[in-house]
Amino acid sequence: MDMIEQHRRLAGTLPLCEALGIPRASFYRQQTKNTDVALAVPRQRPGHALSEAEQQKVLDMLHAPRFVDLAPSQAYAQLLEEGKYFCSIRTMYRLLAANSELRERRAVASHPVYTKPELLATKPNEVWSWDITKLKGPVKWTYYYLYVILDIFSRYVVGWMIAERESATLAKRLITESCHKQNIAEEQLTLHADRGSSMKSKVVAQLLSDLGVTKTHSRPQVSNDNPFSESQFKTMKYRPEYPSRFGSIQDARAFAVVFFRWYNEEHRHSGIALYTPSDVHYGRIEQIQQDRQATLDAAYQRHPNRFVKKPPQAALPPQAVWINPPKDVEMQVLY
Repeated sequence: MDMIEQHRRLAGTLPLCEALGIPRASFYRQQTKNTDVALAVPRQRPGHALSEAEQQKVLDMLHAPRFVDLAPSQAYAQLLEEGKYFCSIRTMYRLLAANSELRERRAVASHPVYTKPELLATKPNEVWSWDITKLKGPVKWTYYYLYVILDIFSRYVVGWMIAERESATLAKRLITESCHKQNIAEEQLTLHADRGSSMKSKVVAQLLSDLGVTKTHSRPQVSNDNPFSESQFKTMKYRPEYPSRFGSIQDARAFAVVFFRWYNEEHRHSGIALYTPSDVHYGRIEQIQQDRQATLDAAYQRHPNRFVKKPPQAALPPQAVWINPPKDVEMQVLY
Protein backbone atom coordinates (compact mmCIF):
# COMPACT_ATOMS: atom_id res chain seq x y z
CA MET A 1 0.00 0.00 0.00
CA ASP A 2 1.52 3.36 -1.00
CA MET A 3 1.88 6.40 1.26
CA ILE A 4 -1.12 8.29 -0.22
CA GLU A 5 -3.47 5.37 0.46
CA GLN A 6 -2.25 5.13 4.06
CA HIS A 7 -2.90 8.84 4.63
CA ARG A 8 -6.32 8.53 2.99
CA ARG A 9 -7.38 5.79 5.37
CA LEU A 10 -6.13 7.73 8.36
CA ALA A 11 -7.39 11.21 7.50
CA GLY A 12 -10.20 10.53 5.04
CA THR A 13 -10.56 11.27 1.33
CA LEU A 14 -11.83 14.88 1.56
CA PRO A 15 -9.09 16.25 3.89
CA LEU A 16 -6.44 14.47 1.84
CA CYS A 17 -7.69 15.99 -1.46
CA GLU A 18 -7.82 19.45 0.11
CA ALA A 19 -4.28 19.07 1.43
CA LEU A 20 -2.97 17.96 -1.97
CA GLY A 21 -5.01 20.56 -3.85
CA ILE A 22 -6.75 18.11 -6.18
CA PRO A 23 -10.49 17.64 -6.87
CA ARG A 24 -12.13 14.58 -5.37
CA ALA A 25 -13.47 13.61 -8.81
CA SER A 26 -9.92 13.39 -10.15
CA PHE A 27 -8.87 11.24 -7.20
CA TYR A 28 -11.76 8.79 -7.65
CA ARG A 29 -11.26 8.68 -11.42
CA GLN A 30 -7.61 7.75 -10.92
CA GLN A 31 -8.54 5.14 -8.38
CA THR A 32 -10.99 3.59 -10.84
CA LYS A 33 -8.28 3.39 -13.53
CA ASN A 34 -5.95 1.65 -11.11
CA THR A 35 -8.54 -0.94 -10.10
CA ASP A 36 -7.77 -4.41 -11.35
CA VAL A 37 -10.56 -5.23 -13.81
CA ALA A 38 -10.12 -8.93 -13.21
CA LEU A 39 -11.22 -8.46 -9.61
CA ALA A 40 -14.51 -6.78 -10.62
CA VAL A 41 -17.58 -8.80 -9.75
CA PRO A 42 -19.56 -9.69 -12.92
CA ARG A 43 -23.07 -8.25 -13.08
CA GLN A 44 -25.63 -10.90 -12.33
CA ARG A 45 -28.47 -11.52 -14.75
CA PRO A 46 -31.69 -9.93 -13.43
CA GLY A 47 -34.38 -12.40 -12.51
CA HIS A 48 -36.97 -10.67 -14.69
CA ALA A 49 -34.79 -10.69 -17.83
CA LEU A 50 -36.00 -12.50 -20.95
CA SER A 51 -34.76 -16.02 -21.35
CA GLU A 52 -32.77 -16.96 -24.44
CA ALA A 53 -35.84 -18.64 -25.90
CA GLU A 54 -37.92 -15.52 -25.30
CA GLN A 55 -35.22 -13.32 -26.84
CA GLN A 56 -35.17 -15.52 -29.94
CA LYS A 57 -38.95 -15.33 -30.14
CA VAL A 58 -38.77 -11.51 -30.18
CA LEU A 59 -36.12 -11.56 -32.90
CA ASP A 60 -38.14 -13.99 -34.99
CA MET A 61 -41.13 -11.70 -34.64
CA LEU A 62 -39.09 -8.65 -35.79
CA HIS A 63 -37.73 -10.68 -38.72
CA ALA A 64 -41.21 -11.62 -39.91
CA PRO A 65 -42.14 -10.18 -43.34
CA ARG A 66 -44.80 -7.90 -41.88
CA PHE A 67 -42.33 -6.25 -39.45
CA VAL A 68 -38.96 -6.51 -41.18
CA ASP A 69 -39.24 -3.00 -42.71
CA LEU A 70 -40.77 -1.38 -39.63
CA ALA A 71 -39.19 0.36 -36.69
CA PRO A 72 -39.56 -1.58 -33.39
CA SER A 73 -42.00 1.04 -32.11
CA GLN A 74 -44.31 0.36 -35.07
CA ALA A 75 -44.22 -3.40 -34.47
CA TYR A 76 -44.79 -2.86 -30.75
CA ALA A 77 -47.91 -0.76 -31.36
CA GLN A 78 -49.41 -3.24 -33.84
CA LEU A 79 -48.82 -6.18 -31.50
CA LEU A 80 -50.46 -4.37 -28.60
CA GLU A 81 -53.55 -3.78 -30.72
CA GLU A 82 -53.62 -7.53 -31.41
CA GLY A 83 -53.43 -8.31 -27.69
CA LYS A 84 -49.77 -9.43 -27.76
CA TYR A 85 -46.90 -8.21 -25.61
CA PHE A 86 -43.37 -9.61 -25.85
CA CYS A 87 -41.18 -6.91 -24.31
CA SER A 88 -40.62 -3.17 -24.22
CA ILE A 89 -39.54 -1.12 -27.24
CA ARG A 90 -36.16 -0.50 -25.60
CA THR A 91 -35.60 -4.23 -25.19
CA MET A 92 -36.36 -4.77 -28.87
CA TYR A 93 -33.67 -2.23 -29.73
CA ARG A 94 -31.17 -3.91 -27.36
CA LEU A 95 -31.78 -7.32 -28.93
CA LEU A 96 -31.35 -5.92 -32.43
CA ALA A 97 -28.15 -4.14 -31.40
CA ALA A 98 -26.74 -7.33 -29.88
CA ASN A 99 -27.27 -9.04 -33.25
CA SER A 100 -25.75 -6.15 -35.25
CA GLU A 101 -29.13 -5.31 -36.78
CA LEU A 102 -29.55 -1.81 -35.42
CA ARG A 103 -29.76 0.23 -38.63
CA GLU A 104 -32.37 1.81 -40.88
CA ARG A 105 -35.02 -0.92 -41.10
CA ARG A 106 -37.40 0.93 -43.41
CA ALA A 107 -37.29 0.38 -47.14
CA VAL A 108 -35.76 3.64 -48.37
CA ALA A 109 -34.77 4.75 -51.85
CA SER A 110 -31.09 4.72 -52.72
CA HIS A 111 -29.90 7.70 -54.72
CA PRO A 112 -26.96 7.65 -57.11
CA VAL A 113 -23.81 9.56 -56.27
CA TYR A 114 -23.49 12.52 -58.63
CA THR A 115 -20.00 13.62 -59.63
CA LYS A 116 -19.20 17.31 -59.37
CA PRO A 117 -18.71 18.66 -62.90
CA GLU A 118 -15.26 20.19 -63.49
CA LEU A 119 -15.22 22.01 -66.83
CA LEU A 120 -12.40 24.11 -68.29
CA ALA A 121 -12.61 26.59 -71.17
CA THR A 122 -9.46 28.22 -72.58
CA LYS A 123 -11.03 29.69 -75.71
CA PRO A 124 -14.47 30.54 -77.14
CA ASN A 125 -16.80 27.76 -78.30
CA GLU A 126 -15.22 25.21 -76.00
CA VAL A 127 -17.79 25.10 -73.18
CA TRP A 128 -21.33 26.43 -73.40
CA SER A 129 -23.85 26.68 -70.60
CA TRP A 130 -27.59 26.78 -71.20
CA ASP A 131 -30.68 27.18 -69.09
CA ILE A 132 -34.34 28.20 -69.19
CA THR A 133 -35.99 30.88 -67.05
CA LYS A 134 -39.57 32.04 -66.68
CA LEU A 135 -40.77 35.51 -67.66
CA LYS A 136 -44.05 36.65 -66.08
CA GLY A 137 -46.92 37.11 -68.51
CA PRO A 138 -49.75 39.68 -68.41
CA VAL A 139 -51.80 37.96 -65.69
CA LYS A 140 -51.06 35.77 -62.70
CA TRP A 141 -49.87 32.20 -63.45
CA THR A 142 -48.97 32.99 -67.05
CA TYR A 143 -45.33 32.70 -68.13
CA TYR A 144 -43.11 32.79 -71.17
CA TYR A 145 -39.98 30.67 -71.30
CA LEU A 146 -36.61 32.18 -72.18
CA TYR A 147 -33.96 29.74 -73.47
CA VAL A 148 -30.37 31.07 -73.39
CA ILE A 149 -27.08 29.46 -74.48
CA LEU A 150 -23.96 31.19 -73.13
CA ASP A 151 -20.26 30.71 -73.88
CA ILE A 152 -18.57 30.56 -70.45
CA PHE A 153 -15.16 31.77 -71.72
CA SER A 154 -16.38 34.94 -73.44
CA ARG A 155 -19.81 35.28 -71.71
CA TYR A 156 -21.22 35.73 -75.23
CA VAL A 157 -24.85 34.69 -75.73
CA VAL A 158 -24.62 32.45 -78.79
CA GLY A 159 -28.34 31.76 -78.96
CA TRP A 160 -31.64 32.58 -77.29
CA MET A 161 -35.35 31.99 -77.83
CA ILE A 162 -38.64 32.85 -76.10
CA ALA A 163 -41.52 30.36 -76.29
CA GLU A 164 -44.85 29.78 -74.62
CA ARG A 165 -43.80 26.44 -73.18
CA GLU A 166 -40.75 24.45 -72.16
CA SER A 167 -40.08 21.87 -74.83
CA ALA A 168 -37.24 19.52 -75.68
CA THR A 169 -38.09 19.93 -79.37
CA LEU A 170 -37.67 23.72 -79.15
CA ALA A 171 -34.43 23.28 -77.22
CA LYS A 172 -33.18 20.96 -79.95
CA ARG A 173 -33.90 23.59 -82.59
CA LEU A 174 -32.09 26.33 -80.67
CA ILE A 175 -29.02 24.17 -80.02
CA THR A 176 -28.86 23.09 -83.67
CA GLU A 177 -29.08 26.65 -84.98
CA SER A 178 -26.50 27.93 -82.46
CA CYS A 179 -24.01 25.18 -83.36
CA HIS A 180 -24.39 25.89 -87.08
CA LYS A 181 -24.08 29.65 -86.55
CA GLN A 182 -20.81 29.19 -84.63
CA ASN A 183 -19.48 26.49 -86.99
CA ILE A 184 -19.04 23.94 -84.21
CA ALA A 185 -17.06 20.89 -85.29
CA GLU A 186 -17.39 17.40 -83.83
CA GLU A 187 -15.67 16.82 -80.49
CA GLN A 188 -15.10 20.58 -80.12
CA LEU A 189 -17.81 21.59 -77.68
CA THR A 190 -19.09 20.65 -74.22
CA LEU A 191 -22.66 21.74 -73.45
CA HIS A 192 -23.45 22.08 -69.75
CA ALA A 193 -26.91 22.40 -68.19
CA ASP A 194 -28.84 21.69 -65.03
CA ARG A 195 -31.22 18.74 -64.68
CA GLY A 196 -34.41 20.23 -66.07
CA SER A 197 -36.72 18.01 -68.10
CA SER A 198 -35.68 19.54 -71.42
CA MET A 199 -31.99 19.32 -70.55
CA LYS A 200 -32.21 15.61 -69.73
CA SER A 201 -34.56 14.68 -72.56
CA LYS A 202 -33.72 11.93 -75.02
CA VAL A 203 -34.39 14.34 -77.89
CA VAL A 204 -31.60 16.68 -76.78
CA ALA A 205 -29.28 13.82 -75.84
CA GLN A 206 -29.65 12.27 -79.30
CA LEU A 207 -29.06 15.61 -80.99
CA LEU A 208 -25.85 16.25 -79.04
CA SER A 209 -24.65 12.77 -79.88
CA ASP A 210 -25.30 13.39 -83.59
CA LEU A 211 -23.48 16.74 -83.44
CA GLY A 212 -20.51 15.26 -81.58
CA VAL A 213 -21.12 17.54 -78.57
CA THR A 214 -20.30 16.36 -75.05
CA LYS A 215 -23.07 16.97 -72.53
CA THR A 216 -22.71 17.46 -68.78
CA HIS A 217 -25.21 18.20 -66.03
CA SER A 218 -25.22 19.92 -62.67
CA ARG A 219 -25.73 17.96 -59.51
CA PRO A 220 -29.32 18.00 -58.21
CA GLN A 221 -30.18 21.16 -56.27
CA VAL A 222 -26.68 22.66 -56.68
CA SER A 223 -27.06 26.06 -58.38
CA ASN A 224 -23.30 26.71 -58.20
CA ASP A 225 -22.78 23.99 -60.80
CA ASN A 226 -24.31 26.28 -63.43
CA PRO A 227 -23.13 29.72 -62.26
CA PHE A 228 -22.69 31.53 -65.58
CA SER A 229 -26.27 31.05 -66.77
CA GLU A 230 -27.63 31.99 -63.34
CA SER A 231 -25.51 35.16 -63.31
CA GLN A 232 -26.64 36.15 -66.80
CA PHE A 233 -30.31 35.77 -65.83
CA LYS A 234 -29.70 37.94 -62.76
CA THR A 235 -28.08 40.65 -64.91
CA MET A 236 -31.15 40.69 -67.14
CA LYS A 237 -33.78 40.70 -64.40
CA TYR A 238 -32.06 43.48 -62.43
CA ARG A 239 -31.92 45.88 -65.38
CA PRO A 240 -33.91 49.09 -64.71
CA GLU A 241 -36.03 48.54 -67.82
CA TYR A 242 -36.96 44.96 -66.94
CA PRO A 243 -40.76 45.01 -66.40
CA SER A 244 -42.65 43.32 -63.60
CA ARG A 245 -44.76 41.60 -66.28
CA PHE A 246 -44.74 41.37 -70.06
CA GLY A 247 -47.96 42.29 -71.85
CA SER A 248 -47.50 39.61 -74.52
CA ILE A 249 -44.92 37.25 -75.94
CA GLN A 250 -44.17 39.88 -78.60
CA ASP A 251 -43.31 42.36 -75.83
CA ALA A 252 -40.99 39.80 -74.23
CA ARG A 253 -39.21 39.14 -77.53
CA ALA A 254 -38.84 42.86 -78.24
CA PHE A 255 -37.25 43.35 -74.81
CA ALA A 256 -34.91 40.39 -75.36
CA VAL A 257 -33.70 41.71 -78.74
CA VAL A 258 -32.60 45.00 -77.15
CA PHE A 259 -31.19 43.37 -74.03
CA PHE A 260 -29.04 40.71 -75.73
CA ARG A 261 -27.68 43.24 -78.23
CA TRP A 262 -26.63 45.40 -75.27
CA TYR A 263 -25.31 42.43 -73.31
CA ASN A 264 -23.14 41.10 -76.14
CA GLU A 265 -21.98 44.33 -77.77
CA GLU A 266 -21.99 47.08 -75.09
CA HIS A 267 -21.90 45.53 -71.63
CA ARG A 268 -18.42 45.72 -70.07
CA HIS A 269 -18.42 42.46 -68.15
CA SER A 270 -16.55 42.42 -64.83
CA GLY A 271 -15.71 38.72 -65.21
CA ILE A 272 -13.72 39.36 -68.41
CA ALA A 273 -11.75 42.46 -67.34
CA LEU A 274 -14.46 44.88 -68.47
CA TYR A 275 -14.39 43.90 -72.14
CA THR A 276 -17.61 43.16 -73.98
CA PRO A 277 -18.51 39.50 -74.57
CA SER A 278 -18.44 40.14 -78.32
CA ASP A 279 -14.86 41.47 -78.16
CA VAL A 280 -13.65 38.40 -76.29
CA HIS A 281 -15.64 35.93 -78.37
CA TYR A 282 -14.42 37.24 -81.71
CA GLY A 283 -10.82 37.96 -80.72
CA ARG A 284 -10.72 41.76 -80.70
CA ILE A 285 -8.97 41.98 -77.33
CA GLU A 286 -5.42 42.75 -78.45
CA GLN A 287 -6.11 46.08 -80.12
CA ILE A 288 -8.49 47.23 -77.37
CA GLN A 289 -5.93 46.32 -74.69
CA GLN A 290 -3.26 48.33 -76.52
CA ASP A 291 -5.55 51.36 -76.73
CA ARG A 292 -6.32 51.09 -73.01
CA GLN A 293 -2.64 50.73 -72.18
CA ALA A 294 -1.73 53.79 -74.22
CA THR A 295 -4.28 55.83 -72.27
CA LEU A 296 -2.92 54.54 -68.95
CA ASP A 297 0.68 55.22 -69.99
CA ALA A 298 -0.21 58.81 -70.84
CA ALA A 299 -1.93 59.22 -67.48
CA TYR A 300 1.15 57.83 -65.72
CA GLN A 301 3.44 60.24 -67.56
CA ARG A 302 1.31 63.19 -66.47
CA HIS A 303 0.97 62.19 -62.81
CA PRO A 304 3.32 59.33 -61.81
CA ASN A 305 2.86 60.19 -58.11
CA ARG A 306 -0.81 59.14 -58.32
CA PHE A 307 0.19 55.53 -59.01
CA VAL A 308 1.83 54.52 -55.77
CA LYS A 309 2.98 50.95 -56.32
CA LYS A 310 3.73 50.61 -60.02
CA PRO A 311 2.70 51.91 -63.45
CA PRO A 312 -0.86 50.91 -64.34
CA GLN A 313 -1.46 47.90 -66.56
CA ALA A 314 -4.51 47.32 -68.75
CA ALA A 315 -5.96 43.99 -67.61
CA LEU A 316 -6.65 41.07 -69.91
CA PRO A 317 -9.50 38.55 -69.53
CA PRO A 318 -8.64 35.31 -67.71
CA GLN A 319 -6.91 32.74 -69.88
CA ALA A 320 -8.85 29.87 -68.29
CA VAL A 321 -12.45 29.76 -67.05
CA TRP A 322 -13.66 26.93 -64.84
CA ILE A 323 -16.92 25.51 -63.62
CA ASN A 324 -15.88 23.98 -60.28
CA PRO A 325 -12.08 24.15 -60.51
CA PRO A 326 -10.18 21.31 -58.80
CA LYS A 327 -8.79 22.04 -55.34
CA ASP A 328 -5.20 22.53 -56.52
CA VAL A 329 -6.31 25.06 -59.16
CA GLU A 330 -8.52 26.86 -56.64
CA MET A 331 -5.62 27.21 -54.22
CA GLN A 332 -3.39 28.64 -56.98
CA VAL A 333 -6.03 31.29 -57.72
CA LEU A 334 -6.27 32.23 -54.02
CA TYR A 335 -2.53 32.45 -53.43
